[in-house]
Amino acid sequence: MTVVRGFSGIVAGGVVVLLCVVIGAAVMGARRDFPGPGTESLTWHVLAAGVVVVSQLVADRRRGLAAFAGSAVVLVTTGVLLWTQWWG
Repeated sequence: MTVVRGFSGIVAGGVVVLLCVVIGAAVMGARRDFPGPGTESLTWHVLAAGVVVVSQLVADRRRGLAAFAGSAVVLVTTGVLLWTQWWG
């Protein structure tokens, strides 16, 4: 379980980094009058980052099935975010 929690923690950190990248791109786009990621993409990233951080906290503080479920939520949420906002 430690490996699963560790991996989902790294993934959760990556989602937070992606959120920072999208926010940075939106700010740069607004300052340079260049189209940025848009409100929809910002909303998706903020919501996904919130979900993965809370789920990772649950995974880190619980044991057994609850920890596995928290890690699974992190991985599924990240997959949905990547599929819809980055690869779609």
